Amino acid sequence: MTQALETRLIHMVQASPRVMQVLDLVRGANLPDWRLVAGSVYGTVWNSLTGRAPDYGIKDYDICYFDPDISWDAEDRIIKAVDALLPEDLKPLVEVRNQARVHVWFEKRFGSPYAPLSCTDESLERYLCFSDAVAVRLEADDSISLAAPFGLQDLFDMVLRPNPNRGATHNTKAKVAGIQARWPEVQFKEA
Repeated sequence: MTQALETRLIHMVQASPRVMQVLDLVRGANLPDWRLVAGSVYGTVWNSLTGRAPDYGIKDYDICYFDPDISWDAEDRIIKAVDALLPEDLKPLVEVRNQARVHVWFEKRFGSPYAPLSCTDESLERYLCFSDAVAVRLEADDSISLAAPFGLQDLFDMVLRPNPNRGATHNTKAKVAGIQARWPEVQFKEA
C-alpha cells in the first residue's frame, strides 16, 4: 500500500461528516478490534473521486468487531449498546457484526464454507473484491488507522476485481450490478 494513496484515503474519510460521525460514535462504544468496513469506505472514496456528495450511494455503515464470545446473546448486547449511542437518523444505517461468529451463519447465507477468523482484519482477506477489502478505525488520538490487505490501487482505479481467496458466491453479479448502478464509472475485471 503506497503512503500517498493511504494519505488520500484518510483525507477523503475525514472530509465526510457522516463517516466521521459514525467513527466517533462507534469509538465511544469501546468495541474490541473494531473497524468501519466495505461500502461506506469505498463509497466515500468513489464519491470523492467522481465529485459526488460524500453520502451519495452509501446504503449503510458496517461495523465489524471481534469478540471470542460467539453467542447470539453477546452480539445482540453489543448491537444494542452501539444503537443506544446513535442518533435516530443513523440507527437504521449502522450494522454491527461480530467477526468471530461469521463462520456460524455464512455458508447458509452465501453458499460457501467460511473458516473461523482470528481477528477483524483477517476478515478483509475474504471480501468479495479487492476494492471492498478496506477498513478504517478512529483511534483514541483522533488518527485514522487503515487496513487494506490487497492495497488501495483497485479502489482508486475504481475497479472491482474478484478476490480468488473468496471463491464464487451467488451474490457476485448482484453486488457488482448494485455498485455499478450507483457508480457507473466502476469497472468489473475478472483478473
